[in-house]
Amino acid sequence: MAIRVMLVDDQVLLRTGFRMVLAAQPDMAVVAEAGDGAEAIENLRSTAVDVVLMDVRMPRLDGVEATRRICARPDAPKVLILTTFDLDEYAFSGLKAGASGFMLKDVPPAELLGAIRSVHSGDAVVAPSTTRRLLDRFSSLLPSSTDEPKHRDIGKLTEREREVMLLVAQGMSNGEIAARLVLSEATVKTHVGRILTKLNLRDRVQVVVLAYETGLVRAGGGGAG
Repeated sequence: MAIRVMLVDDQVLLRTGFRMVLAAQPDMAVVAEAGDGAEAIENLRSTAVDVVLMDVRMPRLDGVEATRRICARPDAPKVLILTTFDLDEYAFSGLKAGASGFMLKDVPPAELLGAIRSVHSGDAVVAPSTTRRLLDRFSSLLPSSTDEPKHRDIGKLTEREREVMLLVAQGMSNGEIAARLVLSEATVKTHVGRILTKLNLRDRVQVVVLAYETGLVRAGGGGAG
């Protein structure tokens, strides 16, 4: 089944360009478009969507608040934030609001398509190095702790799962984690799935954000303690 995508941007020309790129893919279909966050939320009442490409700076309802409301839904689609600037506080806010990642608007088409597929599958952080730099840049806005990381469910993780979580939070792919820990990629994927389930997280980006929030990872990408 094709990945059902909704385009949300107040610039019609940009939506047209994205639609043309996506329409050429056999595994994707643009099922809805919106000129602002309010229209996007309205569309979701009548249209099933898998991935939302969300602009951040829009009239009426901006992309960050729209993302927050969309991700609070029980049947929430994945949200991919589109931003003009690499280290954008709006993109940071979007990740905090529940977005699964962010991409620059001038990203090459192949990278955008890959990001949509990754977000849809939940297997990978979009642009992990960029996501980590973004969190490093704005980590001062996150709660900091010099004590043992505090989260009601982190204690449920096994020692190996905690180790994998730390490497995920440092922006490593499953393959890189497998090489570091001398495991198979399938085993790493299983560990990541269990981490998401135990911590009630939607995807790997939320693992990264949580690791920063709890102090498991500090600015610069290093582990705590």
